[in-house]
Amino acid sequence: MTLTIGIDVGGTKVAGGVVDESGNVLASNRRPTPAEDPAGTRDTIVEVAAELAAQYPQATAIGIGAAAWIDAAGSTVLFAPNLAWRDEPLQAYVSKAVGLPTVLDNDANVAAWAEFRFGVAAHADDSMVMITVGTGIGGGIVLGGKLWHGANGIAGELGHIQSVPDGHPCGCGRLGCLEQYASGNALVRFGRAGARQEPERAAKLLELAGGDALAITGRQITEAARAGDGVAMDAFAQVGYWLGVALADLAQSLDPQILVIGGGVIDAGPLLMGPAERTYRDQLAQRNRFPVAEVRAARMGNVAGVVGAADLARLAG
Repeated sequence: MTLTIGIDVGGTKVAGGVVDESGNVLASNRRPTPAEDPAGTRDTIVEVAAELAAQYPQATAIGIGAAAWIDAAGSTVLFAPNLAWRDEPLQAYVSKAVGLPTVLDNDANVAAWAEFRFGVAAHADDSMVMITVGTGIGGGIVLGGKLWHGANGIAGELGHIQSVPDGHPCGCGRLGCLEQYASGNALVRFGRAGARQEPERAAKLLELAGGDALAITGRQITEAARAGDGVAMDAFAQVGYWLGVALADLAQSLDPQILVIGGGVIDAGPLLMGPAERTYRDQLAQRNRFPVAEVRAARMGNVAGVVGAADLARLAG
């Protein structure tokens, strides 16, 4: 059985694993990410990969998923907002340092690939779009059974499609991006605003935040919403609405077999999935004579990045 190494590089951790052909993680390790030190981050990736390669010398290749824009050749990190990388030739460096063929891709792409191959979309054979909802929003697109990278390697930046013309400013420089209305940060913004405007409907939420609306966190919004707090439930309804609108747009644009919602915010379960799916169906009500993509929650969890990267490395071999 072919074994490969997957590395998931984020702003706080570098996680690695040895993965078999069925997507099972046989061994894993991790290190903190020295995010302000590009060379240190690069060498931490090498340490994680080399340790796993020594443990499993039969491993044949390395796959890396990084929270960054990757060039079309899959060789260079063009830009990484949370890792201080700029035009970093990461693929060749890791391959030479560890002595194994190496594949480099975006972290959302590799997570999407894991769901397509082994997760909730494993029954699909043609296409899938995944939106990852965390602090921000990412995405991955599979068309014709392959990841779609676009002409310049940076396709799938779904958080930066526009939802609201002249809307809330986004860190990318545009106004009204989906990320400003359907991310974890947006959830917190909605919750804090609602608590200030309607404190009587936010009793539980404010209790959890010590009475300070500006101290409200995403976890507190989830806990309060599960307890029936009106403002917290409204915050999820708003995020779910904008997510559902985006899903409908993606269904109209790409006509995939399945739409997947992933990322940390889906831990809220029906609080998020319910309004997202209802809005999605409402937006496509006039298409009821045609099949539309099903909407599902991701199920690979925290291992998606490692598994997807490892599998891409295997397929490239």
